[in-house]
Amino acid sequence: MQHKKPMDEVMNFLPPKIQQMIKKCTSEQMAYAEEIRLRLNKPLIVSGGYWSLFMDGYGELTNEVGRAYVVTIEDVKKASEIIQGFSVYSFGEELKNGYITIPGGHRVGISGRAVIENGNVKTIKDISFINYRIAKEIPGAGNEVIPHIVASPSSVYNTLIMSPPQCGKTTLLRDIIRQLSNGVHSINVTGFKVGLIDERSEIAACFMGAPRNDVGIRTDVLDACPKSQGIIMMIRSMSPDIIATDEIGKKEDADALLEGANAGVKIIATMHGNDIEDLQKKIELQKIHCNFFERIIILGRSQGVGTIEKIYDREGRVL
Repeated sequence: MQHKKPMDEVMNFLPPKIQQMIKKCTSEQMAYAEEIRLRLNKPLIVSGGYWSLFMDGYGELTNEVGRAYVVTIEDVKKASEIIQGFSVYSFGEELKNGYITIPGGHRVGISGRAVIENGNVKTIKDISFINYRIAKEIPGAGNEVIPHIVASPSSVYNTLIMSPPQCGKTTLLRDIIRQLSNGVHSINVTGFKVGLIDERSEIAACFMGAPRNDVGIRTDVLDACPKSQGIIMMIRSMSPDIIATDEIGKKEDADALLEGANAGVKIIATMHGNDIEDLQKKIELQKIHCNFFERIIILGRSQGVGTIEKIYDREGRVL
């Protein structure tokens, strides 16, 4: 199956004027763009890695703020209409979390005026800020860590991937899933049954039930399901060897992970954080941080996005 390029997928959800500007852009930097930010009455900004530039009305990237295209209310309204038109259900359900996931696993962050009901965010109105985060598959991203994750040809270690935002957690997790699912012949792994709980639809990027991203031949996906419920559902229904999921952090997540481990399933997950100390500080996860994860992978940007900074074993020793 041939997929569109990530930018082509995102283009469909941008307002028409900005689509035309980006189509005109000849800068090679656009191939490495990670974010396109629309702020009402502010300059249009495109960024990637360590760079952040303005875009002018002719599709040229520039450091000069005076040349930048200024995002209009029409741009913001049109972007909101396009995203809402993709899925009224998704727009209503996900908007209260501050983002929408669009086909391809790209996340559109949305900010404006929060509407509160019974102490909780019901939705967001007066949308004035939109951030398109461009997701990319990188086959081979997991090559360096796979030997540390695999315990034997028939088992893996419970593994946690940690990093600050936009340092490649989801990209690394996706490739680890793909490789373990397909098999890694260099270390005699024929392939594991992987149950993927893709709560935000970013890892497999399912559309009409079919993954648009390559997550391997032995992977079953439970899409758009809360992790705390999905982990147990997957174990009961699909008998996985491995459960994989993104961005754990709630007490319910910890309870579900422990229940999965008690059922004999191995866990591979991600979490926001800078180092192992951040895991130890999270009260919601204190049940599982003591020797539960046998491998903890820390990502950063010291040598570019997705740099593997450290890998710890369960005793906290650096491998």
